[in-house]
Amino acid sequence: MPRFAANLSMMFNEWEFLDRFKAAAEAGFESVEFLFPYEHAPEKVGLALAGGELEQALFNLPPGDWAKGERGMAALPGREAEFRAGIETALAYVHETGVKRVHMMAGLTDPNDPAAQKAYRASLAYAADKLGEHGIDLLLEPINGKDMPGYFLNDFDQAATYVRESGRPNVKLQFDMYHCELIHGDVGTRLEALYPLVGHVQIANAEGRHEPDGTRPDYPALFAQLDSLGYPGFVGCEYRPRAGTLEGLGWFSPWKKHA
Repeated sequence: MPRFAANLSMMFNEWEFLDRFKAAAEAGFESVEFLFPYEHAPEKVGLALAGGELEQALFNLPPGDWAKGERGMAALPGREAEFRAGIETALAYVHETGVKRVHMMAGLTDPNDPAAQKAYRASLAYAADKLGEHGIDLLLEPINGKDMPGYFLNDFDQAATYVRESGRPNVKLQFDMYHCELIHGDVGTRLEALYPLVGHVQIANAEGRHEPDGTRPDYPALFAQLDSLGYPGFVGCEYRPRAGTLEGLGWFSPWKKHA
């Protein structure tokens, strides 16, 4: 059975961030994820998580200056020191939340630029080794060019190559089915092929990035496929509710904690 994690950056926005944990727990979720916790002290995030008796599924390493449009630093030559400092920042939240995986954003740059490729491989190796000392997986996620034009990592096969080339067992693929549908289509076939590399799954309807209750992709079939593959991890609900968060949770009723 899928283990759904509410994405608190997109869902439960009717509450202040630290109050979203309790709201998610009361809605029946047993785990949560979010993009970035860094506006709040690590201890406060840990307390909010514990207060909801929730498990932390995932969050991202610091992405650079998000407000100014940056979307990661890993593939940006010259940002190595800031990237490495961001790992140290993230580790404080790792320890407070007990999370076992974090996502490394690549940045906005040409994926065919040799200098960017070299920077990305170096960042990947450094982050994987540093996080590996703490038993943490490093995730790589392809992001579609419609939502994030110019993003370095924009193809699932490309991401899989970086995972394999790393030679590190804690480097894994973050398989966002929404992005896969928009980039490639035929999500089930690609999931089957790449499953040995998968360390985390995320979902959203391809039409508008809303609740996973439509036919593109076919989520009932994909959830059954995850079960048949024996996927033990989390499925992050990284979608924007069409209306209110609670009003849109009809799709979740069969799986929620209090069902």
